[in-house]
Amino acid sequence: MKFKTRILVTFMAIVLLPLCLTILAFTAIGGYFMHKEANFQLNADPTRYSYQMLDYYESTQNVFEELKRNLYEDPSKAEDAEFLDSINEQLATANSSLILRKNGETVYIGDQADYQLVADDLPDFSGQEASENRSYYLGEDQKLVKQLDFHFADGSEGTAYVITQANTLINQSFLKSMMLSIVVILVVTSLVISKWFVDTMVKPVQELNKAMQEVKDGNFEYRISDKELVQRNEIGELYRSYEDMRLRLKENADEKIRQENQNRELISNITHDLKTPMTSIKGYVEGIMDGVADTPEKMQKYIKTIYTKACEMDKLINELTLYAGIDSHRIPYTFHRINVASYFDDCVEEVGMDLENKGIKLNYTNTVDRDTRIIADPEQLKRVVNNIISNSVKYMDNDQGEIDIRVLDEVDSVRVEIEDNGKGIAQKDLGRIFERFYRTDASRNSMKGGSGIGLSIVKKIIEDHGGYIWATSKEGEGTCMHFVLRKYTEQTETGSNEV
Repeated sequence: MKFKTRILVTFMAIVLLPLCLTILAFTAIGGYFMHKEANFQLNADPTRYSYQMLDYYESTQNVFEELKRNLYEDPSKAEDAEFLDSINEQLATANSSLILRKNGETVYIGDQADYQLVADDLPDFSGQEASENRSYYLGEDQKLVKQLDFHFADGSEGTAYVITQANTLINQSFLKSMMLSIVVILVVTSLVISKWFVDTMVKPVQELNKAMQEVKDGNFEYRISDKELVQRNEIGELYRSYEDMRLRLKENADEKIRQENQNRELISNITHDLKTPMTSIKGYVEGIMDGVADTPEKMQKYIKTIYTKACEMDKLINELTLYAGIDSHRIPYTFHRINVASYFDDCVEEVGMDLENKGIKLNYTNTVDRDTRIIADPEQLKRVVNNIISNSVKYMDNDQGEIDIRVLDEVDSVRVEIEDNGKGIAQKDLGRIFERFYRTDASRNSMKGGSGIGLSIVKKIIEDHGGYIWATSKEGEGTCMHFVLRKYTEQTETGSNEV
C-alpha cells in the first residue's frame, strides 16, 4: 500500500471509525434504555425503580415534597394561584408541570399540552394513606405521574399530579454510559490505528535505519528479511534499494580487498623477480671489477649475461606498465590492416631463433589464404604471442621441448593455436589461468618467478581486438592456447597503414 493511500486510510479511520462506533453505541444503549422504560411500571415503593427511572423520579422529588408539606399543613394553599404558579415554575425546570383536581374536577393546569396527553388516564382520588406516594408511568405517552391525595380547607377531595416528560429528560445513567462508550471507542480506535501505523511505517523505517547504521559501520552482511523486501510500496522500494546498495558496496569492498591482496602479491612477485636478475647483474659486475673476467671470452660472457638479465628486468617493467594500463583502461593501441601470413611468418622467424637457443623445437603451420588480413596492433599482438610462448617455455619441464604454432582459416575468422608438450594444467585450474596473479601447483611453480599477470594481459589484448581466447590442456601431455580474431573485410573499419 502506497504512503498516500496509507495516509488516506488513516484519516478515514480516524474520522469514520469513531463516528460509526459512536452511532452504533448510541443506538444500542439508547434502545436498551427505551426498552427498559417502555416496559416499566412504577410501584408505590420508589426504591424498586430502575436506576434510569430513579433519575426521572428524583428530578421533581424536592418540589413534590414541598407541595405535599404545604398542602398538608395549610390546605388553603390549594386555592392560592400564586403558590400553585410558583410550584409549577419550579417543576418546569425539570420538564414537568402541575395539575390539580377538586372532587374530580380539574381546577389548575400547569401545562395544557401535558394535560391533554394524560387527562383521560389520570387516576381518581383514592383516599388511602399510602396513596400519598403513588406514582405511575404512562408508557404510551412517555409520562411519569406522581399523585398526591389531600383535602381542601372545606373538606373536598383534592388530588395533585406532577407530570414529568420522561422522554425528554437526559438520563444520567444513559449519559454516563455514552460518555464511557465514547472514551472506550476513542481509546480502542487510537490503539488500533497507532499499532497499524507503527507496524506498517514506523517499524520498517526503524529497521531500515538500523540497517543503514550497520552499513555505515562497515557491516555489509546485514540483511533485511525477504518478507519486508516483497512489500509493494515505498517501504519495499526503499528496502530493495538498500539491498542493491548493500550488495554493491559489499562487492566493491570485496573487490578492494581482492585488489589489495593482488597488489601485495604483485609486489612480492616483483621483488622476487627483480631480485634474481639484479643479484646476477651485481655478481657479474663485481666479477668484472675484481678482474675475474680476465680474458676477452669471459668478459664477453659476463657482458652478455648482464645484458640478458637487464632485458629480463626491462620485460618485467614493461609488463607492470601494461598492467597499470589495464587497470586504467589506457592500453595504447595503434590498429593497422595486417596481412596474416606475412605477419606470423615474421613473428615465428623472430621467436624461432630464441627457442632454438633454448633447445626447444618449433613447428609452424599456416593454412590461411595469402591475402587474408585482420585489423590489429602489431606490437600488442606480438606481445600476446611472446607471452604465451614465454609461459610455455617457463613451465616446459621436458628435455625434448616442442612448441607448435598453427594459423588456421575459419571462414570469417582466423584462429591461432600455440601448443606445447609441457606438463599441462589440471582441469580444476584451467578456467582460472587468465585471472590476474592466479597460480597453480600443477601449471605454475612460484619458484620460477613471474608476476602472474602475463596471461591476464594476453586475454585483455585479445578481447580489445574483438576476439576471444581459451585454453585446453591435459596433464602430462601439454597445453594449447587458442585465440580467434575476425578477418578484415571492406565493411570493417580500417587503420592507417598496412603491414
